[in-house]
This record gives sequence, C-alpha cells and structure tokens, in this order.
Amino acid sequence: MEPSPRTSERDRSRITAAVAHPFRIALFAVLGLAAVAAVSVRIPYYAEGPGPAHEVTPLIRFDDRQRYDPGGRLLWTTVQTEPLTPLGAAMAWLDPNREVIPEDVLYPPGVSREQEAQRSISQMDSSKLDAATVVLGILEDYPGDHGAGALVTRTVPGCPADGELFPGDVIVEIDGRPIGSQLAASRAIGRAEAGETLDFVVDVDGEREEASFVREPCGVEDELLVGVALQDGFPFDVAIETGDVGGPSAGLMWAVGLYELLTPDDLTAGRTIAGTGTIDFEGNVGPIGGIRDKVVAAERAGATLFLAPADNLPELAGVDTGDMRVVPVRTFDEALDALEAPPTA
Repeated sequence: MEPSPRTSERDRSRITAAVAHPFRIALFAVLGLAAVAAVSVRIPYYAEGPGPAHEVTPLIRFDDRQRYDPGGRLLWTTVQTEPLTPLGAAMAWLDPNREVIPEDVLYPPGVSREQEAQRSISQMDSSKLDAATVVLGILEDYPGDHGAGALVTRTVPGCPADGELFPGDVIVEIDGRPIGSQLAASRAIGRAEAGETLDFVVDVDGEREEASFVREPCGVEDELLVGVALQDGFPFDVAIETGDVGGPSAGLMWAVGLYELLTPDDLTAGRTIAGTGTIDFEGNVGPIGGIRDKVVAAERAGATLFLAPADNLPELAGVDTGDMRVVPVRTFDEALDALEAPPTA
C-alpha cells in the first residue's frame, strides 16, 4: 500500500528539519562566537577622550611654611585612554568626545608599555620640580636660598644612574662626604676617574637609600658620566602626590596650586578654575596634547575659567565650552595676572 500524500509530506518535513537542525546550531555557534569576540577580543586600537579632573591643592604637601587653602577649587585635567574591542571601537567612533587611535601611536615599536609608563611618570616628576622651582624662585629667593643636598631633575638615558635615580631624589652623600649643594655633588662626581665607583646616599621621599655608580663613557657624545642632571635642594620639602598618572601637562597647575597655598590671597575667589600646560624652570608655559579633551573634562567638572597654553588655542576652534571662559597664557606670570584680575560676570 502506498503512503498517503499527508504522510509523505510529514516525512519530508521531518527530513528537512533534521537536515536544517545542524546548520542552525552551527549558525548560532558562529553568531555566539562573533558576539563574544566583539566584546572580549582586543584589537590594536585605543579610545582617547576626556579623563577625570583632579583637585590640585589637596595633593600638595610641604613643611615649615604657613598654608593658605583656597575657598574655591583648582583642577588639573587629564586624557583617558582605554583598550578597545570591536564593539568598543564602534561605540567610540560614534562618540563625538572620543577618538580611536592606533596602538602604536601610544606605544611606539620597540618601546614596552613599562618603559613608556616609566617615561611618563618621570615627565610628571620633572614637571613638579619645574613648577616648584618657578614658585620658590618668586617667593623664597631660590636658588639663592636653598636647602642641603643636590636634587635630581633627570637622568641621561643609557648612563649608570638611568633607571636607578629619579626626578625628586636628593643626593645627600657621595663617598661618605655630606653634599650641601648641586655644586658640591658635581665636584664630587667630576673628581672620579673613568671606571671608578661612587657610593651615593639618596633621600627618597624621606627615606635614605644607598646606591653605587661607575663613572663611565655614556650619553649622546659618549662623555664620562654617571648621568644625572642636578639642581640645589629646595629650602623646604615640597611633595606632590599623583600616583601612577604621568605626563608633563600638569606643570602649570602645580605651580598655580603651590603659589596659592603659600600666599594669603585667594586666587580662586571661590571659583572652580582648571588648566593645563607644561612649565619650564623659567616659567614658560608650553603646549600639550589632548587639549580638546581636557577642556571638555574641565567644563564637565564645573570650571568657570580654564588656563590654556596659548600655542594650543587654535586647536580649540569650534569646541563648545559652555559658560567656561578659556584664557590663553604663555608664562606663569600671565596665569597669575588672569587669576588676580577681578572675576567677570
């Protein structure tokens, strides 16, 4: 007896379903893997955008001087980067306040992330020293009035002290002799012959540490060096806590913050003031990267005035700063003038 047409149709449906079932499973598996990859697989790109704005004055500590905390707030602003997945990249491309950048822009070939992080921290430490040098030069007659020791401001890449001493360390002894100034340290190092070992005692954040260095040919011109740049110790201890945040762009705001804390007049006048910019030991304010992101971060934090390096001003064309006024400055003195001017309505 032949099967009925209905029975044949049912069988054909079962056969079709049986064949299609593995394909559905495979399709769902592929889609599932794609979804997992979209949210978890790293790609060689980063998102860059506005980072947190931090208060300056609570991070600055010093002894032996009167402290005058402001009635308002001083902020230093940052740029935030984060690694991306495919989904994260798509979201970042759609965000007008974030930019997608290749990984090798942040971490050039041949430079490890650890090396880049250490370089960035050293830049931050140098910016603190330059800021303090400017302010103490105005208020304390520094370096004419200086403390004991030789302050490390930087090291020479490839020389013995590189990676062993860091900006902010204070050399207090060399070969058992007390060091009272930058000149004394330079003379002690200069007396050493090629291949001679020098024993240092260094003050690192209030703790004494020992280190030994061989004076040897190194640096760009293969000179006979230990490899440290020095200046006289500050007349009193100044410390600025920034954790693992690096880069030189907070220098201007460190100087503004320290000046604010050491002088009785309130520069903030109750306002929230933000800013950015490198600073050198002569008080010149230099351009920085990520100015647009930092302005956005300041506006989000409620700042009413933003101190910006004058050389960065063209980059801010078209940026909506709301009620926040952007003031371009080229020197620390110009920044003080902007802050000491009567607040505008």
